[in-house]
Amino acid sequence: MSYLSRAWRVPRRLPAPRRSPQPFSSTSGPTAKKNVPHQKTLQEEGPGSRQPSRAPPASAQVVVVGGGSLGCQTTYHLAKMGLSDVLLLERDRLTSGTTWHTAGLLWQLRPSDVEVELLAHTRDVVSRDLPAETGLHTGWVENGGLFIASSKQRLDEYKRLMSLGKVYGVESHVLSPSQTKELYPLMNIDDLYGTLYVPKDGTMDPAGTCSTLARAATARGATIIENCPVTGIQVRTDDFGVKRVHAVETAHGTIQTPCVVNCAGVWARALGRLAGVQVPLVAMHHAYVVTERIEGIQNMPNVRDHDASVYLRLQGDALSVGGYESNPIFWEEVSEKFAFGLFDLDWDVFMQHIEGAVNRVPVLEKTGIKSTVCGPESFTADHKPLMGEAPEVRGFFLGCGFNSAGMMLGGGCGRELAHWIIHGRPEKDMYGYDIRRFHHSLTDDNCWIRERSHESYAKNYSVVFPHDEPLAGRNVRKDPLHEELLRQGCVFQERHGWERPGWFSPGGAAPVLDYDYYGAYGHQRHRDYTYNLLLGDEYTFDFPPHHHIIKKECLTCRNALALFDMSYFGKFYLVGPEATKAADWLFSADVSKAPGSTVYTCMLNQQGGVESDLTVSRISPGTPGSPLAPAFEGDGYYLAIGGAVAQHNWSHITTVLQDRKFQCKLLDCSEELGMMSIQGPLSRAVLQEVLDTDLSNEAFPFSTHKITMAAGCQVRAMRLSFVGEMGWELHVPRADCVKVYRAVMQAGARHGIANAGYRAIDSLSIEKGYRHWHADLRPDDTPLEAGLAFTCKLKSSIPFLGREAVEAQKAKGVFRRLVCFTTEEKVPMFGLEAVWRDGEVVGHIRRADFGFAIDKTIAYGYIRDPAGGPVSLDFVKSGSYELERMGVTFPARAHTKSPFDPDNKRVKGFY
Repeated sequence: MSYLSRAWRVPRRLPAPRRSPQPFSSTSGPTAKKNVPHQKTLQEEGPGSRQPSRAPPASAQVVVVGGGSLGCQTTYHLAKMGLSDVLLLERDRLTSGTTWHTAGLLWQLRPSDVEVELLAHTRDVVSRDLPAETGLHTGWVENGGLFIASSKQRLDEYKRLMSLGKVYGVESHVLSPSQTKELYPLMNIDDLYGTLYVPKDGTMDPAGTCSTLARAATARGATIIENCPVTGIQVRTDDFGVKRVHAVETAHGTIQTPCVVNCAGVWARALGRLAGVQVPLVAMHHAYVVTERIEGIQNMPNVRDHDASVYLRLQGDALSVGGYESNPIFWEEVSEKFAFGLFDLDWDVFMQHIEGAVNRVPVLEKTGIKSTVCGPESFTADHKPLMGEAPEVRGFFLGCGFNSAGMMLGGGCGRELAHWIIHGRPEKDMYGYDIRRFHHSLTDDNCWIRERSHESYAKNYSVVFPHDEPLAGRNVRKDPLHEELLRQGCVFQERHGWERPGWFSPGGAAPVLDYDYYGAYGHQRHRDYTYNLLLGDEYTFDFPPHHHIIKKECLTCRNALALFDMSYFGKFYLVGPEATKAADWLFSADVSKAPGSTVYTCMLNQQGGVESDLTVSRISPGTPGSPLAPAFEGDGYYLAIGGAVAQHNWSHITTVLQDRKFQCKLLDCSEELGMMSIQGPLSRAVLQEVLDTDLSNEAFPFSTHKITMAAGCQVRAMRLSFVGEMGWELHVPRADCVKVYRAVMQAGARHGIANAGYRAIDSLSIEKGYRHWHADLRPDDTPLEAGLAFTCKLKSSIPFLGREAVEAQKAKGVFRRLVCFTTEEKVPMFGLEAVWRDGEVVGHIRRADFGFAIDKTIAYGYIRDPAGGPVSLDFVKSGSYELERMGVTFPARAHTKSPFDPDNKRVKGFY
């Protein structure tokens, strides 16, 4: 008999000499079929028929490809939402790919409000909805979940989850080591700080769940065909040059359809290629072992010991033991014929989990191994799924890349994907899963995808700290000031592939080095890696060690001036005969003003949710080929958009232009232009020495722009601020950026100018009350809820996308409102804290930071009235508030205006 203890003690073999550039991969196919310890699988005994289970129809409204968890959930939810002409195609049998061997765990708490909601829906589907609809048991087992903390930081992370759980009614309890021992007598508690116990967590049976989903979907009119592989996807270009899905080809017939949903798991990349769509995921071996019977383990909760990178899943009277290792095996050549198969377990890779498992449950040392399960899973660059409509082809949707979490996220994501397909967008904020979160230059960069996917896999169980940054896939996109700032101690952050300034270290240069795979696969781990050491210092839920440096950058901006390199911003031109017509429809504010004007505005979706906030500047035609002022016929607008969401904005605008058939073009000059923002009370005095134009309030008022000269170079100067100070943005051709930067710094030297980064911007902007898109402003928030009603041209008669929804909400009342809170006690907050009003939970914090000018913690969160009424300003003012951080509440004050410069005098130059 094989024992866990033997596997642990087997001496490691020395790695073979490196003979290829990718020794950490597998090109071998699956081994013979093996049993997986679930109640059943959907595999039939015997050879089975390779003919389709029924003849494919000639057409369908939606064709879902892939019969695993996501394919079945999406089909079920599409049918449940009333779309009966839905077809699911599975090349073999349902669950035969990656779903059938999954562990099926469901943990209700994650460090994301949206994910908590998605998990709650999955749990409702498998434990309540499907049994009620079909009379069948899905295999749901509610045995609870235990999160193990072997350090204070880990316990702090779990306490954050507990506070968030209170907002959503998820029962959880922080247990002491002794209480944990009472609950789980077989557990070793000698090294515990504590645990988080969630009684209603559980496990799902993959086959039971998927077969019940199939039964429910077909009862509502959906069609499911097994043994019907897809061989091609027809894409046609319409009269406006837009690529659209036309049909799906199979060996048994062609199906006309305007919509394909890629739920093909590790095969999703190959399916995407059939349509010319990039699907940035990789396939890896992912394994667990199943023990023999363990006396006393019955009815115990599932265990996640993140610090040991191991999970223990109750399997009847045994345990499944798995985790995430630092050297996973990549499956290079994904076999099209793989079905209900597994790989041989590589003990040299897997054994790193054994010590942690035996330490946590010592009886495992003398427990036999009943079976090993090593199958393929798909993993992505940020360990988040890939969902939504592909930017390359209209009608091609993604529902893949679930990083071994497809079962527990399947219900929530299946519903959102179905809503996306039917209504054009999901109900919830799914930006973190949206394929458009990745810039198009990254989705076909195999090196970037591989590096980032490896790091995300290896760090899956790491503590999620507020200021974490990746080490993999770096230095892909550098702006023109990168080397200049690096020499001055810039500590960079990665966003959208860009290296953007985070903060400036007085210790000198801290370059980001080539990825070392954390020493795996024969790579030599970097020693004395300054950048990594600086990151490690900030891995805390307290104020970080560099707090005083961020403070200095912020106060220099408030009291003198600072230069922010914002070159990573998206910079687009909307030009053409119908550019104004398009701008009127796209933007919530009236941007069709005279050239030289700049307007802060939102872009909304049909439900009135905010898809973006940005600045739009009316421009005059310029020189052909000029990135600063291009030539065009008709009208023109210059759009400046946060760089981390540039691809999302590009796709949103492009989709609207296509749907409305506007005669105009969207041009991307993000790489050709740099952008410097000089902000502070002394900005005018310094820039007047550099810019060849009058900067007085009369000659250059706030929210205007003009082309002028700086250090002999042509630039577009805009009087704007994202930090609440008087200041200007300089938009500069790439080749001139260093020259202009040096001229500004030289002129500002005697005035105390300093470089500052995005950590300072985060603090300064929240202090002023400016919104951050995808933090306190998301696609499921409306301008009225977010305090941005002033961006909506409701007093005009001009129609715009989302106007009807905003007007309806205004008439009905706002039932959720974004509120600013400050605490008297200097306590670090980062978001997810629960908001209490008069003793009741009314919401949670979306974004928080420390405001150095007012010397207070500042937090923004949406609150509701527990009684269900509208949330008026009087309601906000009348309550007594507390913010709960890690289980501890702190008195808080609610503000209906920004706590810093509420009258907006500083941005207008009045000090």
